[in-house]
Amino acid sequence: MAWLMLAGAIIAEIVATTALKLSDGFAHKGWSVLVVAGYVAAFVLLAQALKLQMEVGTAYAVWAGAGTAAIAAIGVLFLGETINLAKIAGIVLIIGGVVVLNLAGGAH
Repeated sequence: MAWLMLAGAIIAEIVATTALKLSDGFAHKGWSVLVVAGYVAAFVLLAQALKLQMEVGTAYAVWAGAGTAAIAAIGVLFLGETINLAKIAGIVLIIGGVVVLNLAGGAH
């Protein structure tokens, strides 16, 4: 159940961060409301995952890594942002770090 809560937190954070870009510096009310609601939901769900005995290091690493990779992909695919080898390498390193943390026993 903790992993389900964490997945919800990641999705909420991705939605909120995408809306933040679309809000144009909070100039658009609808997107701005979605930003606030998304971040509140993300933190509430993250708190619930931690309450269910997930380790904070693992939870935060997975949340940050998955969110970063997803936002980078959304930026490239839908928001016209650029991608290059350095960005790809950075994302791969983040994902690798999350995998190492989990293999080191942080997920148990």
